[in-house]
Amino acid sequence: MSLIPRQKVPALALETLAHGRFDLAAETPDFATLVVFYRGLHCPICATYLKELERLTPAFAERGVTTLALSSDDRERAEAMAEKIGAQALRIGYGLPLQVARDWGLYTSAGRGTTSIGIEEPELFSEPGVFLVRTDGTLYFASVQTMPFVRPHFQEMVGALDFVRKNDYPARGEYTGAV
Repeated sequence: MSLIPRQKVPALALETLAHGRFDLAAETPDFATLVVFYRGLHCPICATYLKELERLTPAFAERGVTTLALSSDDRERAEAMAEKIGAQALRIGYGLPLQVARDWGLYTSAGRGTTSIGIEEPELFSEPGVFLVRTDGTLYFASVQTMPFVRPHFQEMVGALDFVRKNDYPARGEYTGAV
């Protein structure tokens, strides 16, 4: 089942590489937390995507949004990804249980061997998802992918946040009644 805007998201707590334990319930941003699930070290598109998020993390912070990128990779693979993207401001989480990924509505893929960059895919891993979670733990925005391609652009999100905050724009997609 998909998550519903304006409703609570599932619990999310895991270790990060350089920022201690992350617990979404304990986050206290001014506006929201941007949670970015990525496929893992084996994904070259993820590395490019996360480099952009690292670059824009200060712009998100200026708008009251904290950031986290996470995957089911182990610590060693997460460290390799952090090094690859030059992570400093962006928190990198690791060890995401696949059941938790599924609770968030993410798709799961089976590994198919070595990727184009020569890194073995894990036996199972989650596909990408981007979620903006308000300070009260409710979903504001979500984008879930079945493939590594065509993800939301972070620069566009930064601009949208200015509009959203200025106009107190509500989360949309919340209606669950009969149609």
